[in-house]
Amino acid sequence: MQDALTFFNIPVEGFGFVFDLNLKGVLLSSQVFMPDMLKKGGCVLNISSMNAYRPLTKIPAYSAAKAAVSNLTAWMAAHFAGTAVRVNAIAPGFFVTNQNRAMLFTAEGQLTPRADKILRATPMKRFGRPEELLGAVDFLLDERLSGFVTGITMPIDGGFSAYSGV
Repeated sequence: MQDALTFFNIPVEGFGFVFDLNLKGVLLSSQVFMPDMLKKGGCVLNISSMNAYRPLTKIPAYSAAKAAVSNLTAWMAAHFAGTAVRVNAIAPGFFVTNQNRAMLFTAEGQLTPRADKILRATPMKRFGRPEELLGAVDFLLDERLSGFVTGITMPIDGGFSAYSGV
């Protein structure tokens, strides 16, 4: 019950900041660049997250904002489908970055309990490497390879989204 009550302590201002950063950032940049893209064609590539599919504990605003990014991506793809603009997103899984390194590794370089739990739920049993995002990005941006692909959010997650844990 005590854990359930923490929901009522989520600061609305912080939730709004995370939404502004993640969702409004996508919306506003699309509004700025879309007029030129409509003339020339191209592909909008948004950044969602695996949190959009399976929210993680302790970060409800981020999970909700990334779900909204995935939804906006699909909406934009349908809205602009009759133009020369495609709209897709990638959903990175777990990649070690400066932002999350302390959450995943102890000062001694050992996995934290949270990192261990993540890797147990990732069939490839490792974190992604940043360069492993590039193949998906190249594919989605290449009109020749993915010219008929629009409205998707592509997981890049080592199998995390495919694994039920059983």
